[in-house]
Amino acid sequence: MSIPPERKMPVSGRAVEDLAFYRTEPVSFVRRGNRLQGRRADAWERTAQKYIIEPPREQADTSVAEGYQFDQEAIYGRKAPLIVEIGSGLGEAMAFAASEHRDKDFLAVEVYRPGLAALMVRVENNELTNVRAVQANAPEVLDSMLPAASADEVWIFFSDPWHKIRHHKRRLIKDSFVKKLERVLVPGGVVRLATDWSNYAEQMREVFDAADAFTSLHPGELAGEDSNLTKVRRLGLEKDEKDPAFIDERGGWAPRFEGRTLTSFEGKALKAGRMIFDLAYRKAP
Repeated sequence: MSIPPERKMPVSGRAVEDLAFYRTEPVSFVRRGNRLQGRRADAWERTAQKYIIEPPREQADTSVAEGYQFDQEAIYGRKAPLIVEIGSGLGEAMAFAASEHRDKDFLAVEVYRPGLAALMVRVENNELTNVRAVQANAPEVLDSMLPAASADEVWIFFSDPWHKIRHHKRRLIKDSFVKKLERVLVPGGVVRLATDWSNYAEQMREVFDAADAFTSLHPGELAGEDSNLTKVRRLGLEKDEKDPAFIDERGGWAPRFEGRTLTSFEGKALKAGRMIFDLAYRKAP
C-alpha cells in the first residue's frame, strides 16, 4: 500500500507496523467513549441484535470490509423508500421522522455507540420497526456497504465543522465525499444539509454548487437581507469582526427542513445565538 504524497507516514497505532490499517483519508471524527449505562445499556441489550447492523470489519471497529453489502429488503422485510442519516447523534431527528413516516425505511450511520443506544431507546418507546443503524465510518458505508442508487435521501445535519483551517481537510463535505453521495442516491434523490457555522455552510454551498451531478432545490433563495450569512457577517455573531457592508448576493439557502425536529444540539446552537444554514440538492434524474 502506498501513502498519498499529501499524507504523512503514520507514527502511532497499528498502521506503523502494518499499512493495511492506514486510512488514505483523514476521518471526520474523534473517537469518544463507547461505555453504556442505565436505560441506554438496557435498550442496547434488548434491541441491538435486531436493529444494529454489524458488518464485517477490516481496519478498525468503525470500518466496513469490502464485499459486504446492505440488503434493504432482507433487513426490513420490505421494499420502501430509504432515508440515510449520516451522523445521527442521539437519534432525535431520525426517531421523529421514522415515527411520522412509517411507510419509509431509515438507516442511521453513527460512530458513537452511546448515540446509537439513545436511538434504540427511542425506537423502543415509539415502537418503530422501520429503523436500523450501523456504527461505521460514513465514507466506507457510501463506498461499498450501500448499493449504488439505493437511497432516496441522505441527511447530514450538523457534522463536525472542524474550525481550525489546518483541520478543514477533516470536514465531511468536500468534493470526494460528494462523489460518494452521487453513487448511492437514486436518480432524482435528495441530499439535505444543515450546519450552525457560516464558514462550513459556505464550503458546503461551494462544493455542491460546483458538482455537475447535483442541482440546488433553492437557487438564489434567501439571499441579500434575507440571508443568515448576511446577518452573521454584519453582526459578527461568530466572534469575527463585524462587516456592516457585507451582503450575501448568492443565496441558495433552503428554508429550515420541516422534517427535522428541533434536536437538543440545534436548540443549544440557537440559544448560543448562532444561525442555522440549511441546503438541499437533487441528484440529476
